Amino acid sequence: MQIQVVKSKIHRVTVTGAELNYIGSITVDEALMEAANIIEGEKVQIVNINNGERLETYVIKGNRGSGEITLNGPAARKVQKGDIVIIISYALMDFEEAKQFKPSLVFPNTENNAIG
Repeated sequence: MQIQVVKSKIHRVTVTGAELNYIGSITVDEALMEAANIIEGEKVQIVNINNGERLETYVIKGNRGSGEITLNGPAARKVQKGDIVIIISYALMDFEEAKQFKPSLVFPNTENNAIG
């Protein structure tokens, strides 16, 4: 049996922009992506702490060390600059493997820098 489990999480990061007139996706600072073990193009769930919205999109690599978290395209209607969001990715794995798996969790500081 295979189950879906949390693979990566960037917990409570501040949205720095919302660009409606863009193809779509979320742009994430490359340093945060690496800290959370998320790759460009990976599907993620975005949970908006401010309004309860949940949506799925894919990640685009942002400039390293910029702190950028920008929701692009239709997702920009679900967030505002300054909102706090959680970015979560999931993995499908064997049930027994999942029991031993440890997700990559990142708790950014107020400047969206990865601190662990």
